[in-house]
Parts: sequence; structure tokens; C-alpha cells
Amino acid sequence: MSVSIKPAQTYRGDFTYRNSERAIARFPFPFPDDRYMYSVNIEPATPRDPGSVFEHHFDIDEHYRSEAAERALVLEQDPRRCIVMPHMETASWDSLDMIMHHLAADYPEWFSLECDGDRWRWTNRALDLQQTFTFGDAATLPYGPLEYVMRQTQGDIALLDQRDGDLFMDAGVVTGPADWSLAFDAGMSFKQWHSPVPLAHQMGVFDRALKYLLGIQPGSPVRRLNWTLTINPRLDTSSETWHTWGSERGQVTPENVGSVVHLRVELQFMARLPRSNALMFSIRTYLCSMADLVTNPAWARRLHRVLRDLPEPVAEYKGMSRYRATLVDWLGQFDR
Repeated sequence: MSVSIKPAQTYRGDFTYRNSERAIARFPFPFPDDRYMYSVNIEPATPRDPGSVFEHHFDIDEHYRSEAAERALVLEQDPRRCIVMPHMETASWDSLDMIMHHLAADYPEWFSLECDGDRWRWTNRALDLQQTFTFGDAATLPYGPLEYVMRQTQGDIALLDQRDGDLFMDAGVVTGPADWSLAFDAGMSFKQWHSPVPLAHQMGVFDRALKYLLGIQPGSPVRRLNWTLTINPRLDTSSETWHTWGSERGQVTPENVGSVVHLRVELQFMARLPRSNALMFSIRTYLCSMADLVTNPAWARRLHRVLRDLPEPVAEYKGMSRYRATLVDWLGQFDR
């Protein structure tokens, strides 16, 4: 199915970001039940459901140009959003290889890749870019290989080095995180960067998840959904920019709740990289306003029940405590 890409919209300032009806219909609603529980919820990343976010390993949609413009802006303002430790250079080329080959195969109307040994030619018609480079030689690219390919990919990425029976966040390009910081987490182990998550540690969720991730083999990627809420369609809710968005949580009212509160869903894709043995952790973020979400009555009813019954420590961790009652009351009108 061909992808129609909009002109760039904004995730800040005047917030011109909007979802089309098709984007709403393919939104990855993350709740299979009326009650939310922490779980590993990992499945094989087998392509399925043509037209859905699960059709390809790397999803491209109508917001492609918008996200590329947002990433360029964030990297210009804060170059620390791209970190590659020296031992992760091979993993960076691994990532470029995987992403370019998949984009060219899955979206041939927008991307193409020609490889003649180490001499590669990449064409990105969506952004009107063309680059000939030598694979493995960073001097032949305008940016390092990870930054170059991620400036042309929707979603964030962390590259995890596997050693000593653990995973370490030693590289990444993260310009749209949900209240965390790549610069702070860089070098941390799997359990260290997940330490703020309430309840899940007591339930052993991360022990099981780490054991599973360590066993991922090349050619057998997996995926899962994660979620939170965001005020306004703002991608960059990083720890570094808290001063620009933190106060927005106190500005939710019964009159604006439908338009400003957004369900934020991450499609997390994890793949073993063949040359480096690093683990790619891709985080593709989707935003949907409450007003758009309740156009699906089943989603409206279920979200009301999930948020109404959410344990308070989880609600606090996800940053919704200040406006949760307002949102639940508003959603209640769709669950009668």
C-alpha cells in the first residue's frame, strides 16, 4: 500500500500536527483488556496486517516529513541527543544497513538503494536527498552513519551493547523521548535505566524481559507496545526540556481535555545486529488526541476503564496525576 506523506507540520509552538482519518484508523491502540497490567508483552516482529503499523519493520506514515524536520531542529539545538561511544561504530553501520535496505524494499516509491560492493547510492525522494558513500567510511557521509540514517527515519533508536550478561545503552539518536534523557542514560545497564518504573520490578517483569532480550538472534526481531499520555502533540518531552512542557500538565480543563491530551504509544522494535551483535532498540512514537481517539467507541470505553482503575503509582509515573480525574470524567460520557 502506497504512503501519502504530508507537508511538514509542527510538534511545538503552534502545534499544527493533525492525524488524518487513515492515521487514526491505523493508530496502535495498546490496551487488549479493560485493565492495564505490566507485562513483558513481547511478540515476534512478523510483518502482518497490510496498511497497519505492523506491516513493516520500520513504519513510514503521513508524518514522515514532520518528524524529520523536528529531529533536525532538536539535533541543532542539542547535539547530545546523538551519542555513539567508540565501540559502537560497527553497530551504527549495522543499523544504517538494516534501515536502508528495509526502507528501500518496503517503500520503493520513496526510497532506493544501490550497492556495488562497499560503494552505495542512497536516494530519499521524500526529502529530496541523494548520497553516494563508501560503506564503513564515515568521512563519505555528512554525519556519522547512525545520525545520517536516523535523520531520515521516524522514531528514536538506542543501540545496546551486550556484555557480562547485560545490555548497556551505549549509542542512540533520541529526539522525542517520553520524559527521559539519552545523555543521562548513556552507559547504563538495562535495569539501571528502567529503575524509575514502579511495581514492575517487584513483579519480576524486567528480569524476564532481560532474559528474553539477551536471547534474541539475528533474523528474529521482536516488538512490543508501550504507552503514556502527553499534553499537546509534542514529541520532544525529554528531561532536558522539562521547563518547556512540564507546566502544560496543569493546564488541562474540562473544556480543552479532548484536544490537548494525547495518547502516546511507542511501537518498540528489537533486533539483533549481525556484525556487531548489538541489540537495536527502535522506539516509534504515535500520537492521538482524545477527541480523535473517541471516534472509535470501543477505544473510548476501554480507555476510560483503564485510566479509571490505573494504580496510583503507575499514574504518577506516567505523569497524569494532575489531570487524571478531569480526563476520566470526560471519557466517562463515552462509557455508558
